[in-house]
Amino acid sequence: MNKSELVDAIAAEAEISKAAANRAIDAFVAAVTKSLGKGEDVTLIGFGTFTVGERAARTGRNPRTGEEIKIKATKLPKFRPGKSLKEVVASSKKSAKKK
Repeated sequence: MNKSELVDAIAAEAEISKAAANRAIDAFVAAVTKSLGKGEDVTLIGFGTFTVGERAARTGRNPRTGEEIKIKATKLPKFRPGKSLKEVVASSKKSAKKK
């Protein structure tokens, strides 16, 4: 599902215009991005939690030359699914395998 398909689905489910659904998605993404930028978690009970993870500095290898390179430590966004979301996905896998 891409953004335009998500906009269509939200507009239909919430009985709002596609423009309003698009603004809602943009506002959601902006709010999550802003919170993660501050280092705060965003928790949606039943759906999941967006967090900021840390990746330690490490030594890598340039695939062309084989030369060792130092890769800096970095922060990255992570998502941990909630119980309800896990259950829905797990049950959809079971029904998909039966077909």
